[in-house]
Amino acid sequence: MKIKLLAGAMALVLVGCGQASEETSSSDAAMAEAVDGPDVRVTAAPGAAFNYAYAFRLADDRIAHVQEEHAAACEALGISRCRIAGMNYRRIRENEVEARLEFRLDPAIARKFGKDALVSVEKAKGVLASVRISGEDVGSQISDSQRRSADIGADIARLEARLKQGGIGDRERTELQQQVAELRARLDDERDTRRTGETMLATTPVTFDYVGTGGLPGIGYGNPFADAVNMLVRSGATMLSLVLVVGAALVPWALLFVLLLALWRTPPLLRARRWLAGKTATKD
Repeated sequence: MKIKLLAGAMALVLVGCGQASEETSSSDAAMAEAVDGPDVRVTAAPGAAFNYAYAFRLADDRIAHVQEEHAAACEALGISRCRIAGMNYRRIRENEVEARLEFRLDPAIARKFGKDALVSVEKAKGVLASVRISGEDVGSQISDSQRRSADIGADIARLEARLKQGGIGDRERTELQQQVAELRARLDDERDTRRTGETMLATTPVTFDYVGTGGLPGIGYGNPFADAVNMLVRSGATMLSLVLVVGAALVPWALLFVLLLALWRTPPLLRARRWLAGKTATKD
């Protein structure tokens, strides 16, 4: 009986440990998902053109490497699925860097590309600072443009039929021809509108902004010593800038004062001052 009770107690303990382990795993997964940002699926909206913008924050000395990894990942997909549309890398100060990459992606892989890019950032001890996904209902715009084109085409057909009829004067003919020309120009504008919308649906813009932590090289992200040193450097730079500005404002006046003082003590002015002093004494 004791053996059975002991076995039952051990079984309960094992079950409890298993449940705790599952809860811990679920909690860890939830925390990881929260760090990665919200997992919102927006690609299932027909006729919508999306624009993805990610901002990554990581150590300044790791930005160039991560940026190269993201560019290489795009090149590996081929130009039919991913193209680099723009690139920027700028060193603001000695230890502060900001950069950007702009892509044009196949809409089917745009969201996954952004999620995969975050993996490279996290390997470099970086974080997702922000993500913005904006959409535009291009499909409805194309449909509206098609309806407008159909109406314009009907108006052109009606006016051309009138031109083919006899018994109209030169003035009326000229007016009808001008109206047809204007309608054809509007028809061309509608075609351009649809082409633009089709291009937006065919390619999805994705932007990666890389923001450095401004830390010392090798110290990494979120280090309080790096923050303190950066604050000291920035405060010193601000003080030096203030001193230079005040000095630049006062130096010309100081030079003018020194110049006037030197002129006041020149021999001609000394003789003139003595002569004026003698004249004053004589009058007295």
